[in-house]
Amino acid sequence: MAIEYHWAEDRYDRFPELAADLVRSHVSVIFEAASTPGTLAAKAATATIPIVFFVGIDPVQAGLVASLNRPGGNVTGVTNFNNQLVSKRLQLLHEVVPRATAVALLVNPASAVLAEADTRSAETAARTLGLQLHVLHASSERDFDAVFANIIQLAWAVLC
Repeated sequence: MAIEYHWAEDRYDRFPELAADLVRSHVSVIFEAASTPGTLAAKAATATIPIVFFVGIDPVQAGLVASLNRPGGNVTGVTNFNNQLVSKRLQLLHEVVPRATAVALLVNPASAVLAEADTRSAETAARTLGLQLHVLHASSERDFDAVFANIIQLAWAVLC
């Protein structure tokens, strides 16, 4: 057995080429660890090589499989429905800090499918809880300083 490792190095635009490279290498199975965009790229690259994923969102909603009980095609895997926990986390935060009127959600725009799912879930929960939601984007460590500066500005705007 040989294991081929391919890394996108935080560059989601590389997923299609990496998946195509695996297909050209005639691998027996593609295992995509915790990346919906990588799994989608692998699915687009082959309809015959088995693809096994681990994702945090609904794989049916993401277009990875036809259904949970009968995934169909060559793609199957495991999900922890992590994005559905976004609303629960927001509820818990509201219970811990009930006087808060605004919250910020940090998402990675490079993972559009996950970012959109998390944002939708948070928006629904924020509306229900009467909170103002600020969605901020960071796709790499270099974005953090600007994001946290934005959070400070938002906090001052709420407090003043």
